[in-house]
Amino acid sequence: MWCVTRRSAPRAAVRVATKVEVHELPETGEPSGLGRVIEHRPSWRTRALNALLKITLRKGLSLDADVPALRRYYESLDARYFKVEPDVRRVAVDCAGVFAEWVSVPQTRAGRVILYLHGGSFAFRYPNAHAALAARLCRRLGAQALIPDYRLAPEHPFPAAPDDCHAAYRWLLARGFDPQGIVIAGDSAGGNLALVTLHRAKRDGEPLPACAVLLSPAVDCTMGSPSMVANDGMDPIVQLNSLLVLRRHYVPSPHQYTDPEVSPLFGDFDGFPPLFFQAGSTELLRDEATRAAHKAHAAGVDVELELWPGVAHGFQVAGFLPEAALAIDHIARFVEARTGWSDMEV
Repeated sequence: MWCVTRRSAPRAAVRVATKVEVHELPETGEPSGLGRVIEHRPSWRTRALNALLKITLRKGLSLDADVPALRRYYESLDARYFKVEPDVRRVAVDCAGVFAEWVSVPQTRAGRVILYLHGGSFAFRYPNAHAALAARLCRRLGAQALIPDYRLAPEHPFPAAPDDCHAAYRWLLARGFDPQGIVIAGDSAGGNLALVTLHRAKRDGEPLPACAVLLSPAVDCTMGSPSMVANDGMDPIVQLNSLLVLRRHYVPSPHQYTDPEVSPLFGDFDGFPPLFFQAGSTELLRDEATRAAHKAHAAGVDVELELWPGVAHGFQVAGFLPEAALAIDHIARFVEARTGWSDMEV
C-alpha cells in the first residue's frame, strides 16, 4: 500500500500504523520513486476469500447475459449474506425525484454527511452490502450517509446514473447542508460517479464538498490502463471480458468513451477538493486509481493513494477482513484531517 500527499495535506497529518518505506508515485504499475510504501502481507481470511471467489466467480459474463435477471440474483445473495447491524437506521427518501436511503448510527452527529455512490458496474446494486459499509464509515466518523438508488443499465444507460448522482448532491445543497460538511465517496462505478459529480459541480459553479473518497474507481472507459491486461485473471471479482460486456450496456457508442462524464480521467482536475484513493495491487482497476491520482496530483490537488497487496476488488465491503477494518481507519483519518471530524472515539 502506498500513499502520496500534496499541498494542503501536511505529512505530519498522515498517520500510518505500519512500517513505512519511501518510494516515488508512478503513473501505473508498481511503486518506484517518491511516496510511501507500506508492506502488508494479506491475511489468511483474505487469502481464503480470494480462493473461494476464484472458484465461484471464475466464469465471466457472456454477450447475451440477462443483466436484469442477474441483478435480481445478486440482490437475493446480498439480502441473504450481508447483514446490517441492528442499531443502523435506514430511511427511504426522495431526493427531488431520485430515490435514496439515509443511513445513520447512534454516533451520527448533525452536519456530517457522506454522499455514498455505490458500485456495481453501472448495472447492479447491493443494498445491504453498501449500507453496511456506509454504516461503518458513519460510525467511525460520526456521520450519516445518503445512498442514491441511481438508475441502472441496460434499462437506463448513460447519462442516467450521473444525472441522478448530481441531482442527489444538488438536493443536499438545496436542503441547506454545508458543502464543507459533505464528503462524497464511491467504490468502482460509484468512484467514477463521484468524480463525474465533482466535474459537473465545478462546471456549474456549485460549491464542492470537503473531500472525496474513491475506492478502486473506474475512470477510463477505453479500458486503456495497463493493469486491465496485466492483472486479468489475478482479480477474483472482476474479469476484463465482463467489463467489456457491461461497458456496452452503459455506453452504447464508442464515440463517448473519452467523454469526461463517462471517463472522468479525461476531465480537468484543477480546483478539485482533496482526493483519497484505495485499490488492490493485483486488481484490474489498479492503474485506474494510480492514473487518476497522478493526474489530480499534477493539477495541484491534495491527493493520497493506497495500494493494498493481495486484496480483491471492493475488499472494503467485506467487514470481516482485517484489511477492511484497517482501510476504514485510513479513510477516516484522511477525512478527519480535511473536515475537522476528529473528535470521535476510535
